[in-house]
Amino acid sequence: MTDMRSIRIATPADFEAVGTLLERSYASLLAGHYDRNLLDLALPFMTRANPRLLASGTYYVAAQEADYIVGCGGWSMERPGSGEITEGEGHIRHVAVHPQWNGRGVGASLLARCFADARPHVRRLNCYSTLNAEPFYQACGFKTIGPIDIQMGPGVSFPSLLMLRELD
Repeated sequence: MTDMRSIRIATPADFEAVGTLLERSYASLLAGHYDRNLLDLALPFMTRANPRLLASGTYYVAAQEADYIVGCGGWSMERPGSGEITEGEGHIRHVAVHPQWNGRGVGASLLARCFADARPHVRRLNCYSTLNAEPFYQACGFKTIGPIDIQMGPGVSFPSLLMLRELD
């Protein structure tokens, strides 16, 4: 159970706070699951807050206090990387939890908000999961489809997992 104050829709004003959270979360939580050299190459791409997501109305932040964000994540109709839209499908996007808040229900609360808000628009949600997050997403109802490599930039391929959750 979380003891955070709220989950709210993110805004462009959250750009710096979300970027800081992504840096802290990914640098810490991915360290034991990926090679240090790969992380040095990939983290600059992964930890940049996405202005389009922040302005989308489907990206959220979990805040302990109004100015202290402990989690973020959302969903979109657009497939990450290509912008392609497939009828009935949505995509979980850029989920992160501050390392000190990991395991306290923040991520699950963010996903519950995504599920509730996406349900009127899509039948299923895809997720590109990091290797370490697979058990978390499985606990939230996702099934692992298989391994994928995410192109982060020129010559930077990041091993991940494609996961899927049907929405009731």
